[in-house]
Amino acid sequence: MSGPRTLGEVLDDAEKTLADAGAWASRQDAETLVAHVLGRPAQELPVDEPLGAAAAGRLQELLADRARRVPVEYLTGRARLGGIDIQVGPGVFVPRKHTEPLLAWGLKVLENVENPVVVDLCTGSAAIALAVAHARPDATVHAVELAPDALSWARRNVAARAAAGDTPISLHEGDVTAPDLFSGLRGGVDLLLANPPFVVEGRVLPPEWEEHQPHPALFSGHDGLVVIRAVTSAAARLLRPGGGVAIEHDDEQAEAVMSLLGGLQAFEDIADHTDHNDLPRYTTARRI
Repeated sequence: MSGPRTLGEVLDDAEKTLADAGAWASRQDAETLVAHVLGRPAQELPVDEPLGAAAAGRLQELLADRARRVPVEYLTGRARLGGIDIQVGPGVFVPRKHTEPLLAWGLKVLENVENPVVVDLCTGSAAIALAVAHARPDATVHAVELAPDALSWARRNVAARAAAGDTPISLHEGDVTAPDLFSGLRGGVDLLLANPPFVVEGRVLPPEWEEHQPHPALFSGHDGLVVIRAVTSAAARLLRPGGGVAIEHDDEQAEAVMSLLGGLQAFEDIADHTDHNDLPRYTTARRI
């Protein structure tokens, strides 16, 4: 009678299962799920060791969910951005690696600013805001979200990061399209960041987004720019002279976002930037 399979054998089978289901990072997802089940870092999996029956059963459940294209972050309960772990699950948008360059740009803007004031619009899980607070303990960080489910996850993350020793941020329930949003901060913000909804209504997305993540966090009108228009207007109102804004967008929207910023005649140094896949992913500007 054959004994338990080794982790290496389990990983190979899991990779094939996920690849057949259409997961685009099947090996990485398999390693992530095995590491989650075992409570070990993915880079420290002992591939020659056997996988026990209980762990194998739990892994099969998770693989079945991932094969249905449930985001792997929902299955592990966490995502990572800016060097910190964020809790996520159904009802909140999953932070993505694509946002790391935007965050890095924002932190560079703050390099020579003492006690900066930062605003994160469409905060979702609060990942961007909390990553800023983690990197800059002297910052006053405000984050805003409208969706109740996302707010619930954000509150959980805000409390967790404060308990871990980071400077607490201020989380607000609000609509980024409201013209009086953060009226008390008008002209006093050093950095405004946003990863807003930007998908064109009706576009078909991979199941990880289409079937499992909240539509209000994804779709934004016939051209995908409804919320981005509000974000650019908010940046013009809130930023101090010299303050920076960075807005994440679809890789086909860079020219449109630059045009929106330019049309307000309130910004200079308007530029688009690429992500880790060398695709146009976010646009930045400085308040005149």
